[in-house]
Amino acid sequence: MSILLDENTRVIVQGITGRDGSFHTKTMVQDGTNIVAGVTPGKGGQSMDGITVYNSVEDCLKEHEVDASVIFVPAPFAAGAAREAIDAGIALVVCITEGVPVQEMTELYHRARKKGSVLIGPNCPGLISPGKSKIGIMPLRIHKAGGIGVISRSGTLTYEVVNELTLAGMGQSSCIGIGGDPIVGSGFVDLLERFEADTDTTAVVLIGEIGGEAEEEAALYIKEKMTKPVVSFISGRSAPKGKRMGHAGAIISGGKGTAEAKVAAFIAAGVDVADKPDEIPGLLRKKMI
Repeated sequence: MSILLDENTRVIVQGITGRDGSFHTKTMVQDGTNIVAGVTPGKGGQSMDGITVYNSVEDCLKEHEVDASVIFVPAPFAAGAAREAIDAGIALVVCITEGVPVQEMTELYHRARKKGSVLIGPNCPGLISPGKSKIGIMPLRIHKAGGIGVISRSGTLTYEVVNELTLAGMGQSSCIGIGGDPIVGSGFVDLLERFEADTDTTAVVLIGEIGGEAEEEAALYIKEKMTKPVVSFISGRSAPKGKRMGHAGAIISGGKGTAEAKVAAFIAAGVDVADKPDEIPGLLRKKMI
């Protein structure tokens, strides 16, 4: 099994005719994703590499059954695109776009939960179930099908950790980049619950970073609810306090959100914390004996 997507997931691309949308649509198709249509307002009726483009999600749903949407829409319009997909009842909405205003994300967060959609992102690389399907920009070649679930706030660190796992012969069930913004559609706890319930996921790697309290909340959930081994890595340990980093959520304020606090919370929850990404496979092996 995997979580959130598999080889049967039918995907549309919002913003399919744009630079990023068209490029990554081709890559997703090459990687085996079942792209059934695209949406770009004003481009309805066109075709991109044999994929029909519609003016709206509503128009698209008149012709296609859709399970998921991935959004490659410029930041000023990305929240509107996500709102359109959520209101149309699409079960999984993945927003790759960076720069969505926090105030708009606050509304989208609650809207998605009220409507029953799973929102991943924004400002994220998407998700992949190796050997089955991919929604987003993750490079397929470094992945390998297997039983390790991966959740991360950092896109590039996701790639680094996945590469280390694959080189160590540890395949992945699903890998999800949740995004580095202060407010994201789905957090660590949401996805830990899914990995805990997934019969084919044998262990989980959680990649956190400084800022916010998502890692501390995840540690509490792991301590109280998780039966599967979890290994973590926290990035930004040497970052100066009070200075905003590349990720909008990566800021330490009022003594909260420090790497030290997150590491301490995980250790208290029985989670081994790696000092470097290449230590993760070894820590996993010890936990899985």
